[in-house]
Amino acid sequence: MSESNDTTLALNVRLNPSESSVHPRTTNHTNAGIALGIDYLNGGFVEPALLAAIEKTAKDGHAAPKGLEGHVVTRVAIDIGALARLQQQIQQMLWELRGVQKPKSKN
Repeated sequence: MSESNDTTLALNVRLNPSESSVHPRTTNHTNAGIALGIDYLNGGFVEPALLAAIEKTAKDGHAAPKGLEGHVVTRVAIDIGALARLQQQIQQMLWELRGVQKPKSKN
């Protein structure tokens, strides 16, 4: 039997825009779920005025609605390995936004 060789290879990848990706999509709500080893990332949009009205209602002591409607902007199916790499990239961006250097790994 051959042993698995889990080696990470860094490559420069250039993604060319497609017709549907030319214009960025704005999302202010996200949801993620896993089914059969695939993670589904959903990006949606809820009207900011509606969110502000709900916040005001809650601050005034009134009951907030149990749910609200928004629009799905994009849906991405991503395998677990790519999801782990995405998490690393997001973590790196957040460290950079904080102006803090990423802690050195213990490898």
